[in-house]
Amino acid sequence: MDQQKLKQRAHDVDVTVWVGKSGVDAVVDELNDQLADRDLVKVKFLRAARAGSSTEEKAAGLADSVNAQVIDTRGHTAVFHR
Repeated sequence: MDQQKLKQRAHDVDVTVWVGKSGVDAVVDELNDQLADRDLVKVKFLRAARAGSSTEEKAAGLADSVNAQVIDTRGHTAVFHR
């Protein structure tokens, strides 16, 4: 499926993973489980998780950890696809 269609589908997906002060490492297993069940997962990066870096940087690091692709980032939310 192409990038544009995935972005359109992601619009209706609800946030199901929140990254907080415990950081990205705390949600790797949960994101892996969710990506195994569905093809798109939306992740919200809370203020405590960002701590001086951008949402794009945090999302890229998390995508590498779970072997997924970042489809889109808007504000402090990213959409992952595997």
